[in-house]
Amino acid sequence: MRRAPRLIGLALALATLAAFSLAVRNTYYYTLVNQIGINIILVVGLNLLIGYAGQISLGHAAFFGLGAYASGILTATYQVDPWLALVAGLLLSGAVALLIGIPALKLKGYYLAMASLGFGIIVYIIFTQLSSLTGGPSGLIGIPSLKIAGHSLNSPQANFLVIWLTVTLILLLSLNIVDSRVGRALRAIHDSDIAAQAMGVNAPRLKLLIFVVSALYASLAGSLFAYASNFIAPSSFGVMFSIKLVTMVVVGGMASIWGSLFGAAVLTVLPEFLAFFHDYEIVIFGLILMLVMIFLPRGLVRGLLDLWEYRQWKQSGKS
Repeated sequence: MRRAPRLIGLALALATLAAFSLAVRNTYYYTLVNQIGINIILVVGLNLLIGYAGQISLGHAAFFGLGAYASGILTATYQVDPWLALVAGLLLSGAVALLIGIPALKLKGYYLAMASLGFGIIVYIIFTQLSSLTGGPSGLIGIPSLKIAGHSLNSPQANFLVIWLTVTLILLLSLNIVDSRVGRALRAIHDSDIAAQAMGVNAPRLKLLIFVVSALYASLAGSLFAYASNFIAPSSFGVMFSIKLVTMVVVGGMASIWGSLFGAAVLTVLPEFLAFFHDYEIVIFGLILMLVMIFLPRGLVRGLLDLWEYRQWKQSGKS
């Protein structure tokens, strides 16, 4: 019963993107929309971890950076094919997530958040200090673009198709995950580890599995980001970006795949309108996170729908 509305939603989204590609020619808008697509991949993966499994992560930007730097170093320095480098980035991020996740996911709540935050800081320092490989604070240049059938995707318009096709596939995969037995088990773990295990759910294994899946999403987004921008620097993968990703999850609505699209789109576009307040960006994002958590804990979309339904109920009661 749920598939029909979702297929309609995907069809509308694809139609909107097709209309955009036909109507828009400005490179800036393509760059912005491509960044929205990359952030959607990140936020959907993080929502699976936080919203569905209830495992807080403040170091998600580290896996984003691992994918980007693995692809960037292998292609720019060692001339590896970009598609093979993307796969290598996935393998690296998956292996690191497995090694980190086994001890870290034994923690809960704020302790897990602090452990993931520490991991993110360590990876950021490695990106900054290992200048012989990463280029250090100055960044890594000369990253080639992806190629399809011999054609280089060296423009935002060319990357648009690949990024948004990937977003579509990620959405379909994620929707299938949350509707499957695994998705129901993740929601049970979110409510209570003990109750879930009493019902036969292997909570440690599933938490580790979704942690690795989330890291793979982030690595994929990182590789696409590196190939689209042809340049990466540690500043793109710091703690602030991890906080932004968590804010996107909360604003869109935890345990909502479609909400992830909204949260990623709104908070990717918002800084473009607040360029004057760039120095206070972390304050603004913190304020947004605090206000949404207090007044709209189910996310902005669900919160606005609840307010509208309440208003309709009040009006029907008066009539």
